[in-house]
Amino acid sequence: MISIQQQSYGLDVALFATFTVDDFRAFETAVLARAQTDGRVNVLLNLSGLLDFTIDMALEELRFVREHEQEFGRIAIVAPEGWLNLAAHIAGLLSHTDSEYFDTPEDALAWLNAN
Repeated sequence: MISIQQQSYGLDVALFATFTVDDFRAFETAVLARAQTDGRVNVLLNLSGLLDFTIDMALEELRFVREHEQEFGRIAIVAPEGWLNLAAHIAGLLSHTDSEYFDTPEDALAWLNAN
């Protein structure tokens, strides 16, 4: 499940339970829409509630990120220890973006707002 909130800095994205391809498509839509108005989109990506993800989501993520990496600005990733591998994977796909890892959403938000 995904929650996407429009914020002054960009998108606040929180993942809960299982991250599916339908969730990722909602994320794609939000990124592309925001990019139309802001250019590069800053994202606070909170993985704290994530339990699992589907393979089709991972494949869609790979396709989208490769095609649209220029739409991403700064990416603040909040990841508990168990999800550091997924967070590292996401940052690897977004290698041309300014990505940082944080323990709390508050620290991530402060970093996003400091640009």
